[in-house]
Amino acid sequence: MSKIQLITFDLDDTFWDIKSTIINAEINSRKWSESRIGEKIDWGTFEDFMQIRSDLVKKDPTLQYDLGKLRRRVIAHHTKKYFQNTKDFNAFINDAYEYFLKERHKVTFYKDVIKVLEKLSLTFQLGVLTNGNADVNKLGIGHLFNFSISSMDVKSNKPDKGHFLRAREVSNIDFKHTLHVGDHPLNDILGARVLGINTLWFNLEKHDWDIDQSPPQQFSKWSEFISLVEENYGS
Repeated sequence: MSKIQLITFDLDDTFWDIKSTIINAEINSRKWSESRIGEKIDWGTFEDFMQIRSDLVKKDPTLQYDLGKLRRRVIAHHTKKYFQNTKDFNAFINDAYEYFLKERHKVTFYKDVIKVLEKLSLTFQLGVLTNGNADVNKLGIGHLFNFSISSMDVKSNKPDKGHFLRAREVSNIDFKHTLHVGDHPLNDILGARVLGINTLWFNLEKHDWDIDQSPPQQFSKWSEFISLVEENYGS
């Protein structure tokens, strides 16, 4: 019997490239907002955007894990001057957020991800542990997973232990029989490893491991994944 019974996965930058996804969603959402308002909006620079986010989080720490509320606050920051009526403004914020969320789910999966998940789902329990707000059910892959846990569900972000503890709770599978897979050295690999969870690092760009002297098992192509699991955790 395999040592592993549950495999949990990060989403962004593990199943798809998040930078291109968010850039496209941002561009399209801004165009949508300007079309809806009927005016050109001064969105500022990327540095301005990040500073606005940082300032908002300082005022309300829950925005660290509530990305929906954070996104709505950012939209409001840029557009509130165009509205006199509160009801209209709130309706616009909701519509703008929903449009962004729809665009945010237009992802391009890395090669072989779906094929691998379909095969794994026949043998293992599968779960999602994400700090983001992607929804596997909106991506057409929800049926392949037994559960999905976001930062909103546990009111914290990886590498905090909330996601991992919740996964153990809902699956009833101990950490020693769990394998976590993700791209982020700290949030995914170290966060899981300190709890005694087995790990596989998705290292697309083949970066050096510089956190400690114990580099994890890693892979850069999803076509390699199943053989790695069989070699390291098979019966």
